[in-house]
Amino acid sequence: MVEKILSRSVRLMFASGVVMGMGAIAQPAFAQDAAPQRIEITGSSIKRVQVEGALPVQTLSKAQIEQSGATTAADLIATLPSMQGFVTSSTSINGGGGGTQTASIHGIGDNYTLVLLNGRRVAPFTTGSTVNLASIPLSAVERVEILTDGASALYGSDAIAGVVNFVLKKNQKDFNVEFTYSTPQESSKGKTTNFALSKGFGDLNSDGYNVLLAYSHDEQAELNASDREFAAKGGVTPFKEAGKNYTMYMLSSNSIPGNVNLTGGTVSNFNPYLAVNGNCPANNTFQVGRRCLFNYGATVQMLPELKRDSFLTNVNVNINDDTRFFAEGMFTKFTSTARFAPPAQPLGIDLNSALWKNTIAPAYAKLYGDPTKITRATMTLRLVDAGGRTDGWATESKHLATGFEGSMFGWDYNTSYIFSENKAIDNAVAGYTSGEKLDALIKSGAWNPFLPPTAATKAALAPAVLKQVLDTSTSQINVLNFRASKELFKMAGGSSSLGLGLDAMRQTYVDDPSPIAQGPNKQQPNWTDTNVGGGTGALPVDSSRKSWGAFGELYMPLAKNFETTFAARYDSYDAVKNAKNFDDQGNLLAPAVQGTKQSSATYKLSGAFRPTDSMLLRASYGTGFKAPSMGAITQPISNGGSSNFFPCPITSGPLLPLCNGTAEYNLLSGGNSSTGSTALKPEKSTQWTMGFRIEPVSNISVGFDFWNVQLKDQIKTLSQSEVFLNPVKYAALFSAYYDPIQKQDVLAATLTPFNLANAKFQGIDWDHSFRMDTSMGKVTLNWTGTYMLKADLDSGIKGDAVEKSVGKFNKYNDVTFKIISRLAAIWKASDRYTHTATLGYHHNYKDSVITADDGAVRAVNADGTPGDYVGVERTVKRYVTVDWQSKINFSKTLTLTAGIKNLFNQDPPFSQRIEGGGNQLGYDGRYTDPLGRQFYVVGNMKF
Repeated sequence: MVEKILSRSVRLMFASGVVMGMGAIAQPAFAQDAAPQRIEITGSSIKRVQVEGALPVQTLSKAQIEQSGATTAADLIATLPSMQGFVTSSTSINGGGGGTQTASIHGIGDNYTLVLLNGRRVAPFTTGSTVNLASIPLSAVERVEILTDGASALYGSDAIAGVVNFVLKKNQKDFNVEFTYSTPQESSKGKTTNFALSKGFGDLNSDGYNVLLAYSHDEQAELNASDREFAAKGGVTPFKEAGKNYTMYMLSSNSIPGNVNLTGGTVSNFNPYLAVNGNCPANNTFQVGRRCLFNYGATVQMLPELKRDSFLTNVNVNINDDTRFFAEGMFTKFTSTARFAPPAQPLGIDLNSALWKNTIAPAYAKLYGDPTKITRATMTLRLVDAGGRTDGWATESKHLATGFEGSMFGWDYNTSYIFSENKAIDNAVAGYTSGEKLDALIKSGAWNPFLPPTAATKAALAPAVLKQVLDTSTSQINVLNFRASKELFKMAGGSSSLGLGLDAMRQTYVDDPSPIAQGPNKQQPNWTDTNVGGGTGALPVDSSRKSWGAFGELYMPLAKNFETTFAARYDSYDAVKNAKNFDDQGNLLAPAVQGTKQSSATYKLSGAFRPTDSMLLRASYGTGFKAPSMGAITQPISNGGSSNFFPCPITSGPLLPLCNGTAEYNLLSGGNSSTGSTALKPEKSTQWTMGFRIEPVSNISVGFDFWNVQLKDQIKTLSQSEVFLNPVKYAALFSAYYDPIQKQDVLAATLTPFNLANAKFQGIDWDHSFRMDTSMGKVTLNWTGTYMLKADLDSGIKGDAVEKSVGKFNKYNDVTFKIISRLAAIWKASDRYTHTATLGYHHNYKDSVITADDGAVRAVNADGTPGDYVGVERTVKRYVTVDWQSKINFSKTLTLTAGIKNLFNQDPPFSQRIEGGGNQLGYDGRYTDPLGRQFYVVGNMKF
């Protein structure tokens, strides 16, 4: 709404309460007295004079956003120490990101962090609540408010970890032009460009109306593993630990020329080209025994190519002194072009085919014996000639909010209607191939999978490469919202206030996979083609659900230095209507209502006590809930792609012939559509905070918040590692699945969600400020951080130990950092010149544990040759970066900012992790920046 203005006593006490260590002093904290204004803030529904209160609300002003050096909303969120566990752009490189970038408070998860736009809900990326930050243009944001405490009692489901509220520009009158250019030192790969235009018409106060029009365009160039020395070697990256030399050996049996797996012969596998010619000729291939293995990690992107175009319209009209009409509309088109390794595809081999008789059988006979004894053969192939698998993730976001706000009968009210839609399109740009055309090319001999790639073989395979839409999904919410607040009666500390609210929402999700993404199924019985490299078996989704909620909030200043707030909310969620209802064999059934109708009551009690003018003590206790996402209930069982590399989990029985040793096996995934007692139920939480703010002298402010969040009945799907490495425990999840691409039965594991897990998160947030006037200008230090005490994950499975995740790479392939902090030093030499240095710190952590059985790390012999596979336990080094920025205010209408990110060109620390994130190897792109030293310039002009 309006800018944050603190009362005098609180300004003196809590300067750091609104500083996030982004390189700017909280200007209101040291300003002169100003007339207080009644506004509504994130975390409360009551309009009152804004003061630092019982809840930890942190605010980033426009100036602080600029001083961060961030060019996107996702980049900005990533700099905050309270944020962990969010999805980054690099995760879209075969890491399940799907072109999204998210926010996650305290590592609890992006699905527990509610993201709002001007205090209102935004359409999620899919069926849950997670919002794609890529749809929010940072140039249109006036400030960001972060509530690092649970808020289900006000906002309902999804706010267990807290709330991030992006407040857009409003009542702008001038014409504003802004541009940004940033480039890494090593090359222009990974460079970013941005320009934004905005123009306001009318003044809300003097003219009674204001119309704001804004447009922005952003681009980021791709960065490849080959562009950085620390990642260029991919799966054969050397490293040293405890004085010993090792090499990662993450190589794939899906290679080029292809390998062959055999049943009934004297050997179980071999490479025909290697057998005949004695070498592995293709780039990124290595001879290991009788096979050629492929170094897929050297062929991937580190950062995808990104583009965004955004349009914003904001209209405000004063109907009269007590009523204002508002309407805001935003349209964003965002594309993320993510490329990873060429298709890795096992294919069945017909023992009567020309390929077998002319290429494979002679090579086998040369070294290994009689090929007529072979009973089954499968090639493990890498389609390098098709190029890297490239997804063009296109997201089109539409958001419209309109309504009225004002005062009536002593009540401040706001009523609105929200239409918000997120349309996501997955385009096959390169790499993926038509199974039919590939099969035809192989059978005709036009393309031979057992030859090395050349320009000729690439041209031969080109007709099979797909360039089409693979999937289109649309997520939409329609929300009616009403809230009001008023002062009730006088109390010892001032006027008590009451806030009331009611909202109703309808959420829909439609997913329309293309025919080739579905592949042969019972809905298209005459379809025979498949998507090689992308999997098949997807089924359409058409689900919807209605919900409503009501809340009340009572604020009571019991004394001048003591206030309490009590909030309670009731939510009701209908069962999900599923218009595309399939059984586990892919048969379309009649539309059904799945899951169960669910309701939840939550509450929150908070208090603030000021024993002196320079101290605040505060605490809160509350409950929260999260409804199951529609996808967790209605998603059809389908082919979920291939697993990572695991030893075969089967040692006996009818599934044993489907084993291929250490290999990539199939995954089946889908929702839990059960009803009644076996249906998914809401997740529940309890949380509390205790904190204080103190200013011992006028230029020092110190603040700490001790917080705790406990979740139960979490909806989780077991990780593939947990299932494949504990095959006896999960024997019921393994089955034979007919793969239409391989045209044969394969081994698959089925993973579905259920209320299984519990978790406990605990930590300390701090934010401190120091200011000093010198003869050379004003110097300010801002230090913010989070110290994680607990991130304990209980799988809920009998016999499983609680996974204590702080400071380690856990079995769910995530890291919860013990310490993340940000220290900013600001030197304001004059009104014209401001310089900022920022130190970012991520604590070290225990790396992914690698055993000899994983086949991922080899010792290096004294002569430099690879030795045995070994197990290594190690620690990933801390990650420290320093940024510099200088800003020149030439005038009130022209500013120029130049800066250097990662001043000392710090590479990401080495990590031996083989799962989690994306396909990058040798480091973890979720927690580090691979760009290295970057130079940037920002210009801003007003007319």
